[in-house]
Amino acid sequence: RTMKTVTLDVRTPADSMADLARAWKTGKAQKTARISFATPELLWRVLTEKRWELLKVLCGAGPVSIREAARRVERDVKAVHGDVTALLNAGVLDKTEDGQIVFPYEAVKVEFLLQAA
Repeated sequence: RTMKTVTLDVRTPADSMADLARAWKTGKAQKTARISFATPELLWRVLTEKRWELLKVLCGAGPVSIREAARRVERDVKAVHGDVTALLNAGVLDKTEDGQIVFPYEAVKVEFLLQAA
């Protein structure tokens, strides 16, 4: 069985749409799941150190309650709830029908290029 990996990357919305259009035209799905951010600054604003810790404990864990996620990172439920909301809004986390949160991947790859202006 293959490990489900998500790539968090920095790409313009136009580049993301071009890839989607190409996949649609060729009928070939992208090999890896991608969550794209328009700028590196936006990526780091969403993926704070605390939220990154949260993703680490949710990686491959299956659906859990916010309370359980807070217990696993040894943090206050209210603070974790705020981080979960930000990650849900960014499309990084999913919510199950019964209200649990899930990060449906077993590995995360972060990809962006820093180049001279």
